[in-house]
Amino acid sequence: MKRRDTLALGAALALPSAGAAAAAAKAAASGQRVLRYAFQIAETGFDPAQISDIYSRTVTAHIFEAFYTYDHLARPPKVVPAVAVALPEISADFRVWTVKILPGVYFADDPAFKGARRELVAEDFIYAYKRFADPATKSPVWATMEDNRFIGLNALRKRALHSKQPFDYDQPIEGMRALDRYTVQFKLEEPRPRFIETLAAMDLTGAVAREVVQFYGDRISEHPVGTGAFKLGAWRRSSLIVLERNPGYREKLWHAEPAPDDAEGRAIAARLEGRRLPLIDRVEISVIEEVQPRWLSFLNGQANFLERLPAQFVNVAMPGGKTAPNLVKQGLRGQRVLTTDVVMTYFNMEDPVIGGYTPEKVALRRAMSLAVDLEREIMVARRGMGIPAQSPVIPFTSGYDPKFKSENSEYNPARAKALLDIYGYVDKDGDGWREMPDGSPLVLHAATQPDQNSRELNALWQKNMNAVGIRIEFRPAKWPENLKAARAGKLQIWGVATSAAGGDGQSILERYYGPSAGQSNLARFKLPAFDAVFDKLSLLPDGPEREALFLQAKRLAVAYVPYKLHCHRYVVDMMTAQVQGYRRPAYWQEWWHMVDVEPVPPGRSA
Repeated sequence: MKRRDTLALGAALALPSAGAAAAAAKAAASGQRVLRYAFQIAETGFDPAQISDIYSRTVTAHIFEAFYTYDHLARPPKVVPAVAVALPEISADFRVWTVKILPGVYFADDPAFKGARRELVAEDFIYAYKRFADPATKSPVWATMEDNRFIGLNALRKRALHSKQPFDYDQPIEGMRALDRYTVQFKLEEPRPRFIETLAAMDLTGAVAREVVQFYGDRISEHPVGTGAFKLGAWRRSSLIVLERNPGYREKLWHAEPAPDDAEGRAIAARLEGRRLPLIDRVEISVIEEVQPRWLSFLNGQANFLERLPAQFVNVAMPGGKTAPNLVKQGLRGQRVLTTDVVMTYFNMEDPVIGGYTPEKVALRRAMSLAVDLEREIMVARRGMGIPAQSPVIPFTSGYDPKFKSENSEYNPARAKALLDIYGYVDKDGDGWREMPDGSPLVLHAATQPDQNSRELNALWQKNMNAVGIRIEFRPAKWPENLKAARAGKLQIWGVATSAAGGDGQSILERYYGPSAGQSNLARFKLPAFDAVFDKLSLLPDGPEREALFLQAKRLAVAYVPYKLHCHRYVVDMMTAQVQGYRRPAYWQEWWHMVDVEPVPPGRSA
C-alpha cells in the first residue's frame, strides 16, 4: 500500500466518536475555547518538589508561577518577569540575587485557605525552595537545587537527616530571606552567573503555599494549588488531566517580543497582543501511549493539537518537512523543529555486569556503543527525525559545538568484537553467545515500555547486539514504573530522553554528576575527575575558559560510556486551524495560556 493510500485509509477510519463530537458541540455551544491533546506517556503527579518527568512538569508549569518566565516568541530566548516586578538585582560577584514580587497576586481558591483569599508573599518562595531540601520530600531534583549553594540550606537538610527530626522550615537561613513582604534575597556560597535560570523554572520553582502542603499531606501531588493561569479541574491518573481557567487570576495581558526579522512571530503578536490571559478556558489532556490511536485521535477531531507527531506518520503527514496537501485542505498544519533534547540509554554503573570503571567494564560498554547503528535507528525507527548525538550537550545550549565529533556516533561492529575479544568477553562454551571474562553467563536486561515505538527500537537493539554475540533481553513495564525502579537503582539498562531546562548546557551534564546519583543521574556515574569539571563549570561566566571545560566533560562522558547517546530529535507538532499563536518553546514548558483556540462552529468537525 502506498503512503498516500495509508493516510487516506487512516482518515477514513478516523470517524469522530460520539463522545468527541458531543464534547466539541458542547464547547462550541458554550463558546468555550478548549485545547485538546494527548501525552504519549503518563504523568506521575503534580507536586513540583517531587517530580522530574517532562509530562508532569508541563502541567505544573501552568499551575505554579516562578519569579520569571521566557518570552513566548523571542528567539534567542529572553527571560521576562512572571510574578517579579523586574529583573533581579545582582551583585558583581553573582552571589547575591534580590527579587521583588508584584503585590496583589493570589493563589487559586482552595479549601486549605478556609475561605480566605490568599496573597502571594516572599515567604512562599522561601518555603517552596526549602521543600527541595526536606528529606521527607525525597525530591528527585534536590541535587540540582543544591548546586545553587544557598548559604545554610544544606546544613539545615543535614541537621534533619542526622537528628531524625522533622525539617525545620521556621529556621531562618542566610541563603534565602524575606527582606519584606514582597522582596526575596538569595545569598549563594559561590558565584552562580546563570542562577536566573533557576528563578525562571516555572515547572519546579513556582511558589507553594505552606497551608496547602500541610492540609493535604501525603496527597499533595493530587492537589496542586498555585498562582498560575490555570487550576486542576479533574484528574484520572494515567488517563485524563483537565485544567480550567483560574477565575482569580490577576489581570495580565498577552505580550511578546519577536525578532524584527521574524515574520511569523510578528504576525502572531499582531493578532494576539493586548488580550487578557489566559486566552483559553480549558485544557484537556488524554494519555495515549500507542502511536496510531494518538494520531487518529487528532485526525478524527478528538484533539485539536498533536504534540510530537509519531515518527511512523512523518513521511505521510509532513513529506519534505511540509504539511501534506490533503491535510492542508482539512485546515491542518505542522511545525518541524530541532528540539533541545538528547535521547540516551543509561547503563547502571553499580550493576555487577554492565557497571564499573575497570578497563574490561568500560570496554563492554564501549563495544555495545560501537555496535549500535545510529544511522539506521534514526532513518528507520525514527523516520529521519534526528541527528546523531556526539556528546550529551544539547543543541542551542552553551557548550554545544556542531563541529565536535566523537566515537559515540561511530558504528563499527568489527571494532566492537575486537574490544570484547581483547578483554575476555568470548564464547567459551560454543553456544554462540559471549560469556563474562570469568566464564559466567553474559545476559543483559533492558527495561522498556509496551508500546509500538519501543518495540521497534528494541528490535534494532536486539539485532545490533546479536551481531556482536551479546545476549540482551527486554522487560516491558509502564514508564512511571520504570522511572521509580531507575531511581532506586534496580534497572540495569533503560532508555530515556532529556530536554534542556534552560540555555546553559551544564544542566544536561548533571546526568553524569556524582552527587546527583539516583536522582537525575540515573546511571549512578561517579567519577571525581568529571565532578571537578562540573563544579568549575558552575563558577565561571560564559567564555572560552568555560568552553574548554565543556570539552573536557564531553570527552570524559564519551570515554566512560555511562550512557549511550543516540540523537537530538526533530519534532513535528500539528494543529487545527482553530489553534492560533503556537510556537514550540525552546526549553520551558509553559505556553497554554499564550495560545488561542477558536470555538468550532456547530456542524463542523474540530
